[in-house]
Amino acid sequence: MLSATGIYQQYGDRVLFNQASFVIMARDKVGLVGRNGAGKSTMLKIIAGDMGCDEGIIVRPTGSTLGFLHQEMDLPTGRTVMEETLTAFAHIQEMEDRLAELNKEMEVRTDYTSRSYSDMLEEFTNVTERFALVGGITMEAEAEKFLKGLGFAQADFGRQTTEFSGGWQMRIELAKMLLMRPDYLLLDEPTNHLDIESIIWLENWLSSYAGAVVTISHDKQFLDNVTTRTLEIELGKVYDYKANYSKYVELQAERREKSEAAYENQQKMIVEKERTISRFMAKATKTKMAQSMQKQLDKVERIELDVTNTAVMNLRFPKAPRSGAITLHARNITKNYGKLNVLRGVDLKIDKGDRVSFVGQNGQGKTTLAKILIDEIAATAGEVELGHNVTVGYYAQNQAEELDGKKTLLETLEEVSPPEMRTKLRAMLGAFLFSGEDVDKKVSVLSGGERARLALACMLLRPFSLLVLDEPTNHLDMASKDMLKQAVLNYDGTLIVVSHDREFLADLTQRTIEFRDHKLHEHLGDINFYLNKRKIDNMRAVELEKSKADDPSLSTSSVPAAAPKKSNLSHEEKRRLEKDVGNAERKIERLEKDIAKIHLQMSVPDFYNDAKRVDKTTAELKTKQGELAEIMEKWEEATMALEG
Repeated sequence: MLSATGIYQQYGDRVLFNQASFVIMARDKVGLVGRNGAGKSTMLKIIAGDMGCDEGIIVRPTGSTLGFLHQEMDLPTGRTVMEETLTAFAHIQEMEDRLAELNKEMEVRTDYTSRSYSDMLEEFTNVTERFALVGGITMEAEAEKFLKGLGFAQADFGRQTTEFSGGWQMRIELAKMLLMRPDYLLLDEPTNHLDIESIIWLENWLSSYAGAVVTISHDKQFLDNVTTRTLEIELGKVYDYKANYSKYVELQAERREKSEAAYENQQKMIVEKERTISRFMAKATKTKMAQSMQKQLDKVERIELDVTNTAVMNLRFPKAPRSGAITLHARNITKNYGKLNVLRGVDLKIDKGDRVSFVGQNGQGKTTLAKILIDEIAATAGEVELGHNVTVGYYAQNQAEELDGKKTLLETLEEVSPPEMRTKLRAMLGAFLFSGEDVDKKVSVLSGGERARLALACMLLRPFSLLVLDEPTNHLDMASKDMLKQAVLNYDGTLIVVSHDREFLADLTQRTIEFRDHKLHEHLGDINFYLNKRKIDNMRAVELEKSKADDPSLSTSSVPAAAPKKSNLSHEEKRRLEKDVGNAERKIERLEKDIAKIHLQMSVPDFYNDAKRVDKTTAELKTKQGELAEIMEKWEEATMALEG
């Protein structure tokens, strides 16, 4: 187990952690929660050993391993995606290099009867067996499986890591971390740069992971699906709940209610005791009794009530102005970036009052189309026609980062405010939790969450009939996300929202448009209706089901299994799969017998006296082990398909 004892951390006058203690057991799945600025990321850094604390100690078992995916990362240059991912197998690659050295040595040496030659052959055998045992033969297939699960295409494997954005580089780092399978896996906002299908893949993998997981996330559904325990950081203390996030919210409310009741009862008792003591002190005959009562009262352990910051932003979109029956009509939209084709001849019609969500893998064109629709960027071909009197409010996914850091909060609002709103700007900032001297702060000193709130405040200064939100929940804490969702639900205009947050999208829209293969695929209903309709939890599995016959590497065996579902196989498909499973099992049995025979041959002492025989047998062993790995994968694929 990993234990944190008496953790104390102070920055200036602010105490971040005050004697915080907790224990992480070997298979715990823990969500680390708290408001923005509570110290969640700092706690992970202390656990990982990336930074020290003023007091306290972190202890974990000798020889245990720890992996830490943090927000700040810098991949080395000069490697392809696959090469960088395979660094997760550094210890296995060392064995592979040693085997290559021993093979070269065996080619030139002729002292077959010497002791050193015998020792070399023994080392070669041991390293070969260990190499196979730890997955040396299948490490590239494993890396491929994880990269595809996190959204990379086969064509991406040979590209340089520097060709990818920071979000995609984070996926490479995450793939490496998962492949290492550390005893303790620390994840700081792992879903921030993932699309819905990759998040679902990660949920499935983490849920069945044999090690301990501690994760920070603002994705409620991700926390509910992965974690079984919640550690809350609040005002320097750590509260431990044996529950996932949704249950934790209920238990937290119960704890606070009980604490408030106990505090109020104790305060009543103290007031009564003090009144009695004052009355007795006034009488000489009862002074000693009063002093005795005062001593008893002084010994009472006072209940302290946490002064929790429960303030939330007051967010309300202006009433949408009147507009025509059709909000926009896009025809034959094509968008290329150089040789890269993102959208290919797509059409989209949005009527007044429609509420539409854009979903799909990153890189499929969701943000691109959103920007084309509101004339932020030009299409390569096609046209967009806005309806009569349509005005647009747009929140870009990087809008918070693009605020001018040299300006104050008040100056930022003044720059985009219409004249009639200028007298209300301080009140607007107050509604977004910026009060008093906060309005004169420079934007550069704000946290990510504070910048996001300020960007939202800028957008609410003017009314609009079409609201376009691109990843609006990035950087917002749970309470702010809830307020934003409620405000969007109450908005009376037309809505387009791009998001990978399933909980935020649930019940928010009536149309779900999936971006796939340069085209739009429309489904009526919200995100949950869409996922249920497809009868799968992982949207990427749809693509894999269609193409696995042509490319076995795309089989659903590369995606962790979701909950068992009723099979929709026809009688003929079922018979074919049963036959495939039976054939595979017979081949596996035969190959395992062949490998056992080879190991038996290699165990004979004089086997190593014949160098040519050693080379031939070793090559045969490697071939058989490769065939076994391949047929095992096919058996798993057929079995999973048969079981639905």
